[in-house]
Amino acid sequence: MTLTRSTFLGIAGAAVLTAGRSVAQTAPGARMHQRKIPSNGEMLPVVGCGTWRTFDVGAKPEDRAPLAEVLRILFEAGGSTIDTSPMYGSAEAVVGDLLAAAKTRDKAFIATKVWTSGHDNGIAQMRQSLRLLKTDRIDLMQIHNLLDWRAHLPTLRAWKAEGRIRLMGVTHYTQSAHDELEAVLRAEKWDFVQLNYALDDRAVERRLLPLAAERGIAVLVNQPFGGGGLLRKMLSRKLPDWAGEIGCASWAQLLLKFVLANPAVTCVIPGTGKPEHMKDNVQAGFGVYPDAALLKKMVAAIGT
Repeated sequence: MTLTRSTFLGIAGAAVLTAGRSVAQTAPGARMHQRKIPSNGEMLPVVGCGTWRTFDVGAKPEDRAPLAEVLRILFEAGGSTIDTSPMYGSAEAVVGDLLAAAKTRDKAFIATKVWTSGHDNGIAQMRQSLRLLKTDRIDLMQIHNLLDWRAHLPTLRAWKAEGRIRLMGVTHYTQSAHDELEAVLRAEKWDFVQLNYALDDRAVERRLLPLAAERGIAVLVNQPFGGGGLLRKMLSRKLPDWAGEIGCASWAQLLLKFVLANPAVTCVIPGTGKPEHMKDNVQAGFGVYPDAALLKKMVAAIGT
C-alpha cells in the first residue's frame, strides 16, 4: 500500500501529543511566527503558499473551491504570502479572483514574477499581472530565474519608486546558477531572493543564505519538500520520536521546521491546492525550531 500524505496526517495527528493536546493543533486565536524583512522592517509570517501547478485550474467552482479554502486556512493561521508567476498557467488569475471574491486582498502578501526577455515585454507582462491579480500594487515583484535581469531592473526600480510594487527580488532554482545568483546579489541592492532549500538539498547553506543575511536580503524558500520527492519518500517511514520535541506531528511539519531553523530564511512557501495539506503546513509556523544538535540529528537520519 502506498501511504499518501493525507492518510499519514490522519494517523500522525492522533498519535503525537504534547502538553495534553495534539501538536498539530494550535491554541484558538494563535498567530504564526513572523520574521523581519531587513530592507523595510516589515514583519512577514513564516509560512506562505506557492501556486505552481496547484492553482493552475479553470473556472469551475468545484476546481476553485478547495483553493479558496487553502487561502482561508492560510489567513486564519496568520499567514499572508502567496507566491505566483505568469509561467504558472492560470494561477495569477485564480489568485486574483479568489482574493476579490473573499475580499481578502488586504490579508495577502502577493509575490509574483517577471519572466520574459526585453524591457518592453517585461513592462507588458507586469501590467498583465496587475490586471490578473486585480490589484494596483504588488507586494513583491521578482525577476524569475534571472531571465534578462539587467533589462528588467530599471523598471522594477521605477515601479518601486512609483508605488506599483513595494519590494523587488530575484529567483533561481538550480545549483548550477548559484555562482551567477551570488554575483547578482552582490552587485545590486535587492529586497528578496527566492531559492530552493530542503533537508536533502542544502547547497544554499554554503554561500547564498549567509550572503543574504550579510546583505540584509529577505529569503523566500521554495521546494522545501525536495520538489515533493523527499516528502513522498519519508511518508513510508515512522515519524521519529524526537519530532515531538519541536512540536511536529507530520513529516511535512518536520521538513518545514528544518528550513525555518535557519535564521536567514524569512518565509517558506510550500505549494498546495489541498486544504488538509495547508492545515498541516501552517503548523510549522508555530512553536519551537530545531537547535544545532537536533539539526545534526535530522541531517544524519534523513538528509542525503
